[in-house]
Amino acid sequence: MEKTKGNQRNTGSKGNTENAGISRAHFMAGAAVVGGAVAAGGLAAPASASTRAAASGATAVAGRRGLTHRGVVYTVGKGETPGTAWNERRMREDVRVIADELHADSVEVTGDGVERLNATASEVAERGLHVWLQPTLGDVPEKEILDHLAESGRHGERLRRQGAQVTLAVGCEFWLFVPGIVPGDDVFERIDNLEKGNFDLAKVQKRLARFTAKAAAVGRSVFRGKLSYAAMQDETFENVDWGLFDIVGIDYYSYFRQRADYVRELRTFLRWGKPLAITEFGTCTFKGAPQAGGMGWNIVDHTKEPPEIKGNPVRSERTQAAYLTDLLDVFESMNLHAAMAFEFVTADAPHRPDNPRYDLDMASYGLVKPIKDRPDDPASDWHWEPKQAFHAVARHYGRAHR
Repeated sequence: MEKTKGNQRNTGSKGNTENAGISRAHFMAGAAVVGGAVAAGGLAAPASASTRAAASGATAVAGRRGLTHRGVVYTVGKGETPGTAWNERRMREDVRVIADELHADSVEVTGDGVERLNATASEVAERGLHVWLQPTLGDVPEKEILDHLAESGRHGERLRRQGAQVTLAVGCEFWLFVPGIVPGDDVFERIDNLEKGNFDLAKVQKRLARFTAKAAAVGRSVFRGKLSYAAMQDETFENVDWGLFDIVGIDYYSYFRQRADYVRELRTFLRWGKPLAITEFGTCTFKGAPQAGGMGWNIVDHTKEPPEIKGNPVRSERTQAAYLTDLLDVFESMNLHAAMAFEFVTADAPHRPDNPRYDLDMASYGLVKPIKDRPDDPASDWHWEPKQAFHAVARHYGRAHR
């Protein structure tokens, strides 16, 4: 599954930052290895002063029934090939489908490239949907990341003043994508250092807190609506000062057999007395994928050309659909602020019904499956078809409108 967020190069003109193809697979790999590295380091994450104060008497936000916003993540990025590059015509049709057929009322517009982000956010607003705008430029100097955030945030503010519903999230899991927090010149080196435990947790958390505060300040300076951030769910590593934000945002990939265990875990994120948004949740398309959580993508061997599926996983759209609906039932029961299914489409993970060894969609979290016109041609045009997960989420979201 590909969620392009990092390793970009700047072409020199504002709003035209090109993405060199960091995959969501690498992003989730980093998230997964951190837990083990932190455990090995044996360091506890201190709570911030504002966090301790809020936790002293905070309770969950009450007075609502069900989710306030039911949405889907829509990633913009350069794409890995010319055939899968961001395309305005395709984007407009996707947003129409999200509104009319998926019955979502919110779209998390995420990725990099100010022009792509702004065009997509404008289309979402034009459809009357809530815009969750989350620019995620990475692997460039801090100033460029903050400038990119400011430009996107200004556009979000223009949409908000025109009457659109807009929330600005200042970024996603900065520890992996912002240089200088975790050692390493790029995201690949940072992942390697995380895996090997080559970092000082206390220093990482101090740097992370510093940059998060900077990003929040930039967000506040250009945007007057609600502000948020997408954090990893492991608070022992990423201990966010939620006093900086109006909405708590968590990327959530847990698996439990009992729904009560999800509720028990998620309640810990309500202790600040602020709305809780699940900024990502989902699973891949094979039996056993929910148990793999954020590591479901790891059934692909990317050392092969073309990449191929490792072992003999069994494709199961039903497994993906059941996990999504189970989690949505949990989120609804807790009256959470928002839930964003990850993700609408993963263009660079095509479905190969004719050849399961190369059916990369099995390792995708997408609600729809991309199918190439010419499977072996990188430049081939493609279309998508809905998976069972699409229909399951559409039925769930559709019931909320009745």
